Amino acid sequence: MTQFLRTDSDNKDFQTLVVLLDADLAKRDGDEHAFYAQFNKIATIRNAIVCYVDDKAIGCGAFREYDKSKVEIKRMFVLPQYRGHGIAMKILKELELWAAELNYQQYILETGKKQPEAIRLYQKAGYVVIPGYGQYLHVENSICMMKTVL
Repeated sequence: MTQFLRTDSDNKDFQTLVVLLDADLAKRDGDEHAFYAQFNKIATIRNAIVCYVDDKAIGCGAFREYDKSKVEIKRMFVLPQYRGHGIAMKILKELELWAAELNYQQYILETGKKQPEAIRLYQKAGYVVIPGYGQYLHVENSICMMKTVL
């Protein structure tokens, strides 16, 4: 049975999954990983989702307020053996639902050019490519995306 837990960055399962995510990103990003890692600290995340299948934590995602109308989607990850089954899309939808309940109208995110499966996921979910924002302005490897909810 698949379950989604709304939690925060104190959740041990979320923390464990983020360690695995960071290891994966370190391989993909290579020398650029240190730049991205500084923006992906989880100590103060108030809105995180952990996905469980049969009581095993298999995926996660989170968001942070970017401004009063938008959140930034962060820390999306699914264990490799569970990929390809729509879990990431379900986590993303849970995050969007939660953000909408809190009256946010836009969702932004950054992903890397070396993460084509993430880019496809976000495009499939209705996100469009936007110019780089904040720390990702003029970063060659970054793909920034946004989705607006009416």
